[in-house]
This record gives sequence, C-alpha cells and structure tokens, in this order.
Amino acid sequence: MNEKASNYQDPYIVNKNLGFPLQIGSSDLPSENADGQPVIELTVEQKYVFDTRGWLLVPEVLGGSELEEMQDFCYRLHRDPESIPEHERSTLGGAVQKLLDHPVVVGLLNEFTAYPPLSSQECYGFSLEGSHLFYRSVGMGGFGPHNGNGLYRLPGDVHYYDAFPGKAYSPHTRIVWELNPVKKGQGGTLLVPGSHKSVHTAPDEIQNPDSDIWTTYGCPAGSVVFFTEALTHSGTPWTNTENDRLAVFNLYSPVDSGFARRLKPHPDLLESMPPMRRTLFRERHIVDNVVGSDYRRLYNQY
Repeated sequence: MNEKASNYQDPYIVNKNLGFPLQIGSSDLPSENADGQPVIELTVEQKYVFDTRGWLLVPEVLGGSELEEMQDFCYRLHRDPESIPEHERSTLGGAVQKLLDHPVVVGLLNEFTAYPPLSSQECYGFSLEGSHLFYRSVGMGGFGPHNGNGLYRLPGDVHYYDAFPGKAYSPHTRIVWELNPVKKGQGGTLLVPGSHKSVHTAPDEIQNPDSDIWTTYGCPAGSVVFFTEALTHSGTPWTNTENDRLAVFNLYSPVDSGFARRLKPHPDLLESMPPMRRTLFRERHIVDNVVGSDYRRLYNQY
C-alpha cells in the first residue's frame, strides 16, 4: 500500500470555537507510555480495518516470560486471591498493570479515542473506565447480543461512533488481552462487522449465535483484540477443552466524559503507579484537566 497516497488529505474537524479546524499536532498526543516505551502507532491498514469492521486483532503482542508472569498472576487472582497483596488484587495491579497503557494500546487509543485538548506528553487523552478478568472453563459464559448502530446515537451516550473523511472517533473502546490461546468458534467474543455504522434495526438472526451474521476470531496466547463499544457484540459459552479462557477486559473512554463512575484503584496501588499511568484515573472533565499544558491551547485561534 502506498502510505503517502492513502494520507494525502488531512481531516477537517471543527474546533470548539467559531468553526475553525481543530489543529492536532504530534506533541499533543504522548509518544511514550508511562514506562518510557515508544508508542506503537497503527499502520494505515490497521486504521482502515478498525474503522471499516469496528474491530481489530493484533496477534502475539506478548510472549515469553512476560506472558507467563501475567498468566500466573491472573490464575492466582482467580484461584487464590489471598496470595496477592490486597492493594494489588485486581487487573489494575501485579504483572498485568502494564497492559493498561501498553504501547500498542496507546497507539490505537491516541488515534481513535483520545481527546487532544486534554492530552500531552505527560498525560493521556483517555481514561480507563473498567478492568476485569474473564476466566472461562468449558460451559462457562453466555450469549447476549448488545450495542450497534453507533453512527447515529446521541453523543451523550458515548456508545457512538463518529467518522469524517480521514478521521474516525470511538469514544468507548474495549480492549481484550487474550492471555491463553483462543480457538475460532470455541468461545471467543462474537462480533458483527460494520454494525457500529449500521442504520438499520438488527434482524432476528442476531439472536442466533450460529448465524453467519456473526464473526469471531482465533488467536495465539498474548494477542490483543480491539473493538468499539458501538459495535454489536456478545459473549458465548467457552467450549475449548484444551485450555481455559484467560482474558483481561479493559474499557476506555475520553477523559472529558464517560459512561460509568470513575474507576478508583486502591490508594496504595495508585500511589505506586508511574505518574503518567495515574492520569488514566483522573476526573473526567475539561477545565484544568491536562498535565503539562493549558487545556485552552487548541481552542484559541489568535
């Protein structure tokens, strides 16, 4: 693909005041995560796939001892939580904490979820709204289709999806870390590609998990799945007899708004996090809510 040809035009997005275009510079979005690792930006193809389908799989992001450490922590969290210090006893702590702002995660959220006026090299332009462990053995899990039609939902809902020439916006974005292998059709999340932009009511077939209207994925351990919450999706019973499902589900919102109450880690855990990671948990509002810069810098044209 010709990278230059596919990006020949900058998107025109109206700013807060007087209809001027919103100017988004590279310095407005963090280039490193809280651990000082360079952010991994999406390729042109990945941006196209996520925008077109509403979801994206990136295989084998994690591996080796790093993955094993995360698997061990999650098994302990599920089977023996008392073996973990109280303040670390969640998917916000331990070895999986670094998944919250992994360089691949920040790359996608910078592109599709971040609010540039509240972003800088010292804080993220998105917030973490939820995080939990999905542990599934054979027979666990259920089917319950929800969401979709996000292109024309009212913005206050946050389960919407905006698209402009050259730019798309997913204010409510789900990120699933599959820490164990997933066999296609045996318990991975079900998705309806393109339903985030659909303008029609879902057909009756949506209630049949075996319908061709659904798609799903298989992936090696350590893979990550992104999807906009505006997409129609569902869980499904786990049927893989070779291993259990071990997945960390994280949910992100723009830092100027949200759907659920603000997520509050244990105070000792929050205090132990790098300063930039702590910005994932700041209050969701606009005025004076950016670190290292003035929130009005993108509003003022003169």
